[in-house]
Amino acid sequence: QVQLVESGGDSVQAGGSLRLSCTASGFRFRSQCVGWFRQAPGKQREGVVGFNTGGGSTYYADSVKGRFTISHDATKNQLFLQMNSLKPEDTAMYYCAAERTSPACATAFLDRAFRYWGQGTPVTVSL
Repeated sequence: QVQLVESGGDSVQAGGSLRLSCTASGFRFRSQCVGWFRQAPGKQREGVVGFNTGGGSTYYADSVKGRFTISHDATKNQLFLQMNSLKPEDTAMYYCAAERTSPACATAFLDRAFRYWGQGTPVTVSL
């Protein structure tokens, strides 16, 4: 059974940083299309960043470019999302996702087309 578990969410002040982790069991992140998404209260889930752990392009939402960075540790089978210069509008539940159900990673990111999702970790950014 595949399980993705996010951690690292917290309450921080604007301008602060957080590092989110996503740990997988029953699934290997190697050469997979993966992504981080977020959902704020009353809003649709939106893509934050997606990429293929085997190489290729990385897709960042315009709102997080230059502030957020996705990375992957193959030995620990973990994904990370480094979030810097946090803003109140970054407040949301953050989810990791893996294994695209679209033909391409780019479209999977845009369409939120992933087979496996975690339960989310909350991030709150205050002024």
